[in-house]
Amino acid sequence: MKSAIHPQYYPKAKVVCACGHSFTIGSTVEEVHVEICSACHPFFTGKQKVLDAAGRVERFKKRTVLTQEKVIAKAGRAKSKKDSA
Repeated sequence: MKSAIHPQYYPKAKVVCACGHSFTIGSTVEEVHVEICSACHPFFTGKQKVLDAAGRVERFKKRTVLTQEKVIAKAGRAKSKKDSA
């Protein structure tokens, strides 16, 4: 590698989140400030909220159940045809 064209690398750069959590990474910046991290992100903490806009979640769940029922019914018909033959 050419010298003097690459930025300085900090193997123990500190990441500080708005929630107060901090950890170290390797970076070209000594200290990184972030708004959200794995310690406070709803997906990783399990505190995820489901915002239901006009019943979309219920419609999706209803479609899923109907599809599963159709698959089970189809499998039952195929099995009964196989048994009767």
